[in-house]
Amino acid sequence: MLPASIQITGEQLSAAEVQDICESLTEDGVRLLSVRGCQLSDRDFGRICRSVAESRSLAQLNLNLGVVSSSSRTRHLADALNTNRSLQTLFLHGSPLLDAGLVTLNSALSTHPSLVCLDLGDCMLGDEALVLICGMLPPDGAKSGDQIAGMLAVAVASSRTLEVLDLEGTGLTNQSAQVFLDMVENYPTSLRVLVLAENHISPELQQQICDLLSEGDDDDDRDASPLLSGPASSSALLPIRDKYQPIRDKYQPIRDKYQPPAWLPHSSKG
Repeated sequence: MLPASIQITGEQLSAAEVQDICESLTEDGVRLLSVRGCQLSDRDFGRICRSVAESRSLAQLNLNLGVVSSSSRTRHLADALNTNRSLQTLFLHGSPLLDAGLVTLNSALSTHPSLVCLDLGDCMLGDEALVLICGMLPPDGAKSGDQIAGMLAVAVASSRTLEVLDLEGTGLTNQSAQVFLDMVENYPTSLRVLVLAENHISPELQQQICDLLSEGDDDDDRDASPLLSGPASSSALLPIRDKYQPIRDKYQPIRDKYQPPAWLPHSSKG
């Protein structure tokens, strides 16, 4: 059974509803959990956090609009993030965290291996929190390539124009490749070429990504004339300079494509 989504907005959650949520989380039956603006007891919030910690399927957690409303709830959430390894997106928009709340969450957020999207808007943060947020960002490339690849995959999935991405020799591993594989499998994307050469990525994973990108090319070919000639099955991971030569010629610099007309002497008649 595929993981489902649970989305409840602005309601008072009963103990029975919380129990159902917790059971679904611990059974790895939830990929998206949103209790945006919901009211629940501190005890029930702690129960949900403990289940989030155990979940291996949860990818997105939405606690927007005041759900994390106290220091004790912030500690529960930090404990959950310290244990959970699957979460990719966390929404805390409109929660009164204050600087002290982000101090509590900082270590868990900074070291989480999968988190790539974090919303801290309208959380009443000040200068101290801003310093902590800056510390989460990659200073001079200090964060690993895998972490950056996760962030990049989110951006690629949301782009409707990006067709070519060259990540040759960037220190990526199978973890990064798996993120891109999940993206290509589960999200509609315009990406057609992904260069992963000279990285620590298994040939099997590269081939899976290549095949999926090639399927996208085949779908496009049925609807429009192909940009390139030749089979696509083995070309999705070719260097850009080889695969996209026709496109590069098509979009040559304007100064080359549109040469100015030859000089003509002015007519005496204008």
